[in-house]
Amino acid sequence: MTLDELNAQDARGFASALDGVFEHSPWIVARTLDARPFASIDALHDALLATLDRATADEQLALLRAHPELAGKAAFRGELTADSTAEQSGAGLNQCSPQEFARLQELNAAYNAKFGFPFIIAVKGLDRAAIIERFTERLKRDRPTEFEEALQQIARIAWLRLEALVEE
Repeated sequence: MTLDELNAQDARGFASALDGVFEHSPWIVARTLDARPFASIDALHDALLATLDRATADEQLALLRAHPELAGKAAFRGELTADSTAEQSGAGLNQCSPQEFARLQELNAAYNAKFGFPFIIAVKGLDRAAIIERFTERLKRDRPTEFEEALQQIARIAWLRLEALVEE
């Protein structure tokens, strides 16, 4: 879809077109609708992030919690969104060795226990070893730092999804 076509959509079409940009969080797109028309994908992305910045801490936490664990139970039950499935598969997380899988499960549990939301990382361009390394490093942080990092990773994921979805 072109940016002009997106800008011309009614509210339902706009929301539908951008449904997967933020994981299970259609409220971000809905609250950004009135900022149309967007002159570029960058302007659209900036407007979506401004909506996210204005959200309450509880809404932001709900967004973080809407993301699946990496190589987690939802992935193996086939319950991920199409975008998450493609992203995790692209990073090879669907091909973990038993040791890698066990390590990711260990890291997921420790991370959730410490921070109260799943580990979020834009996996494009990363392999399993790099993801596990970053996971381990980020687990050493404090919650406020990691909360902000998770939101920054969501911003990157949203950009990558927009870039794949909308043509200028």
